Amino acid sequence: MSFGADSTTDEVLAGYDLAGKRVLVTGVSAGLGVETARTLVAHGAAVVGAARDLAKAERATTSVRDARARGATFDLIELDLAALASVRACADRLVGTGRRFDVVIANAGVMACPQGKTKDGFETQFGTNHLGHFLFVNRIAPLIEDGGRVVVLSSAGHRYADVDLDDPGFERTDYAPFVAYGRSKTANALFAAEFDRRHRARGVRAASVHPGGIRTELSRHMSEDELARLIASINASQPPGAPPFHYKSVPQGAATTVWAGFVAPADEVGGRYCEDCHVAEIVTDPAVRGGVRPYALDPERARALWALSETMVGEAF
Repeated sequence: MSFGADSTTDEVLAGYDLAGKRVLVTGVSAGLGVETARTLVAHGAAVVGAARDLAKAERATTSVRDARARGATFDLIELDLAALASVRACADRLVGTGRRFDVVIANAGVMACPQGKTKDGFETQFGTNHLGHFLFVNRIAPLIEDGGRVVVLSSAGHRYADVDLDDPGFERTDYAPFVAYGRSKTANALFAAEFDRRHRARGVRAASVHPGGIRTELSRHMSEDELARLIASINASQPPGAPPFHYKSVPQGAATTVWAGFVAPADEVGGRYCEDCHVAEIVTDPAVRGGVRPYALDPERARALWALSETMVGEAF
């Protein structure tokens, strides 16, 4: 069965029994993370949800607990991706249990926030969206079952900027919120591509996904006027006759995540960037809204980013 931009999580997973599958999802205190966890437990999976604010996540995931199919479980664990000490503590706790995961979904993130730094001094968006997940996923990689998968949420926002390997923290570059966001989302795609290259020999495949435009807490740093101007600029950049931008629902936004993690053939999505429940085409024309820029999948840049990330977090993998 084929799926597309309007497909929902439950449509994508219709007929799938995930009993016996164990999944980790970061960012389960709002939006896509909550919906991803909900649909997985509804189909029988055991889900561990990671969140910075456990009290908020507890309140936000009532629907997840209510949706659990017979045998499904849902547990929360504390993870602050903007603090490497928290990342290490969470990873150590999981590794200490020895319990394995079939799928890891790196869903959490921030977008277009004011210039700032993480607790370790990294630019907020690069540090949270990329470096936090880079350290976390690599530290729990031994827990991923052979034949398992990693899904990393990137974004069409990667088109705003390639990674800057010489100035990742905007020390010599004027800060712009969406440039920083673009760098971090390109980094997410490059991380997935390189993780896939390093782990595919044991059948573990990694993919990055663009969920689509959705109204969630992710846009909390943008005013309504800023959002309206952003949508207007997206529409203005499209060729004549192209359909106007429209928001997806949250279940539609999380659909590509579960498609890449559980439904699509591993060899089809491994090392690739996906959108609208299919593998995206590589596109260089800035007037085309869909697709992935070549630099976000470039193997040499992926390896270079990996090396830089190891240096920044102080660990080699």
